[in-house]
Amino acid sequence: MLPSRIFFDDFMDDLDIPRDKKFDKLMKCDIYEKDNNFVIEMDVPGFKKEDIKMELSNGYLNISAEHHIDDKDEDKKKHYIRRERKVDERCERSFYVGDVDEKSVEAEFKNGTLLITVPKEEKEKNNKKLISIK
Repeated sequence: MLPSRIFFDDFMDDLDIPRDKKFDKLMKCDIYEKDNNFVIEMDVPGFKKEDIKMELSNGYLNISAEHHIDDKDEDKKKHYIRRERKVDERCERSFYVGDVDEKSVEAEFKNGTLLITVPKEEKEKNNKKLISIK
């Protein structure tokens, strides 16, 4: 018989992973090709559009999301026993997209999902070159 802790504990807690790199903090995504573009659909639940930052640097598309608790808006009479839904959080992901123009990358945020469209790099169709023999 298996110990009950296997079913109730998060097995990732036992791994030696820094707190900000735990699997529960990663933004889950699907990547696919469509209409000569790469499309990234990323779940970013609990964040607002203003919380998300995207950068293109050295061929890498870096996406980060961050928000903080604003104690000024909190009800001072509340005493939380456990708080998981709204905490200081930061998560990020990076993808190698190659040498693309940042103006050609499009992004849309709707209902907690970030949809990013990155055009594929144009490669030379005929890269064969004849070499003359002397």
